[in-house]
Amino acid sequence: MYLIRRTFKIQKGKTRDAAEAAKEISAKYQEKGQRAPVWIYISGPTTPGPADTIYMDWVEEKLENPYREENQSIDGLRDLFRNLYQYVEESKIDFFQYYGDTFKTENPFTN
Repeated sequence: MYLIRRTFKIQKGKTRDAAEAAKEISAKYQEKGQRAPVWIYISGPTTPGPADTIYMDWVEEKLENPYREENQSIDGLRDLFRNLYQYVEESKIDFFQYYGDTFKTENPFTN
């Protein structure tokens, strides 16, 4: 099982706008069954941590190529990404593998 984290450094004052755009992207992927539920959270003006930053975390059983043949193209996704990236200064993606039986039989990210 893997935790995937997308991190976006956002233009000052645009964090909430970018988080809304990320939320729309996540909803599209979930609606088409191409992504597990996503947690979106921010750090910045009201919490300690890197300023003007949003995070998207989700859990997948296995890592797969998003461009694999059986994955259908999602209408409108390009425009949603364009909307998000108007606010983005930097982005990165991290992959973490869960250790051992951390969750036993219940996954806190999906329950």
